[in-house]
Amino acid sequence: MKKPVLVVMAAGMGSRYGGLKQIDPVDPQGHIIMDFSIYDAVRAGFEKVIFIIKRENEADFRAAIGDRLSNQIKVSYVYQELTNLPDGYSVPEGRVKPWGTGHAVLSCIDEVDGPLVVINADDYYGTHAFQLAYDFLMQGDRDGRHREQVSSVPGDNGDASARTENAADSAAESIGRYMMVGYRLDNTLTENGSVARGVCGTDGNGCLKTITERTCIEHHGDGIAYTEDGGATWTPLPADTTVSLNMWGFSGDILVRLKEKFRTFLDENLEKNPLKCEYFLPFVVDELLSEGKVTVKVMKSPDKWYGVTYKEDKPVLMAALQKMKDEGIYPADF
Repeated sequence: MKKPVLVVMAAGMGSRYGGLKQIDPVDPQGHIIMDFSIYDAVRAGFEKVIFIIKRENEADFRAAIGDRLSNQIKVSYVYQELTNLPDGYSVPEGRVKPWGTGHAVLSCIDEVDGPLVVINADDYYGTHAFQLAYDFLMQGDRDGRHREQVSSVPGDNGDASARTENAADSAAESIGRYMMVGYRLDNTLTENGSVARGVCGTDGNGCLKTITERTCIEHHGDGIAYTEDGGATWTPLPADTTVSLNMWGFSGDILVRLKEKFRTFLDENLEKNPLKCEYFLPFVVDELLSEGKVTVKVMKSPDKWYGVTYKEDKPVLMAALQKMKDEGIYPADF
């Protein structure tokens, strides 16, 4: 039985926050947000973490977290690079923007051969989320419902390509059984500006039907609303709306499916938006749902999200973490 691997998306530089916020200390002991995520993950049963980073940031990441965590959990690194493209494609001249979260997860294709859980580096998810994800994927493995696939990096050829084609054929014949940790919208907002969230629609069995990315949600008047036109108009959202914070649990076939759809994405978007088009993970999941190729169980967490989307968020996060230490959720000397 293969245990789920934790995959941490940490290639972003945090443009709205300023600087490499993923390694900015958030308590007096010098811990960063990822320390709390890894602590919760190890407590849930995870034994390996993969950090998706920019190659040029590896030394900083090793110094800040990787080296000192290696005695608690197995640590690996993969790089999200613009040049990591299928054969026949090249980086458009002037492009510096990464290809998006779907491409980031695809970067793990040589490191993962079973179920995986994906999180952002700069979000605090709470103690329940990791246990929910771990238990779901372990149960799926015991039930024999996961068709784990092994593939190659985009653009490989020879025997690796043959393995990829066989894996893709097998994935196409199976139904992927995924999960997503969902949160109440009002538990995921900041007082300091807008946030991006995946707004979820579910069926009567608690399975995801649709996920719609809203990139500008904030407190508006007496409620919560989003805008798609720079604030000219606002659409209200109920406080108890279920949203995604990019915490997903996948069977291993997701990597094959991401690779398969990446080429289609490039064909459809490179010409019309060569410098800024992004291959978002939620978009791929939504497409797979519409095609009937996967099911996604939404496991709701009661916890409150904390993050550092803006510099002003940091004192709020630090106070919340200290309160959790005082309550015994984390060791006082953590």
